[in-house]
Amino acid sequence: MLNVSGLKEGFVLDHIRAGKSMSIYRYLGLDKLDCQVAIIKNARSSKMGRKDIIKIECGIDVLDLDVLGYIDHNITINIIKDEKIVEKKTLKLPKKITGVIHCKNPRCITSIEQGLPHVFILTDEENEVYRCMYCEEQYKK
Repeated sequence: MLNVSGLKEGFVLDHIRAGKSMSIYRYLGLDKLDCQVAIIKNARSSKMGRKDIIKIECGIDVLDLDVLGYIDHNITINIIKDEKIVEKKTLKLPKKITGVIHCKNPRCITSIEQGLPHVFILTDEENEVYRCMYCEEQYKK
C-alpha cells in the first residue's frame, strides 16, 4: 500500500479523471511554485474505478479554478488547515476562459495580433462547447 503523508496546510485535488493529473500540473504551473506537490496516479476509487489525486502544500490562492473547471469540472478541492479538511469546493464549467486554449482559425485576429489574449466563451454547457470570442471558431478538446 502506498502512503503519502498528510498536509499541514494546503489543498488536495481529488476525483481527477485517471491520467489527467499531469496536464493539470502543467496548466496550473505547479512546476514553477516553490512548494511540495504529490501526484498520485491511478489510485483505486469505489466511485470512479481509478482516479488521480494531487496534494499541494501552499495557499489556495495559487489555484486558477477556471482552468480546473475547464479541464474537469468533477474535481473536488479539499482545503486543509492544521491537518484537517476545513472546506470542500466543487467546480463548474467556467463561462469564459482566457489564455488556456488557443484559437486554431488562421483567419482569427488572435493569429494576426500576437499580444491579443485567447478568450473562449462557453456556448453549450450540456456538450461542453467553447467558442472563440473573436471569430466564434469552436474549440475541439
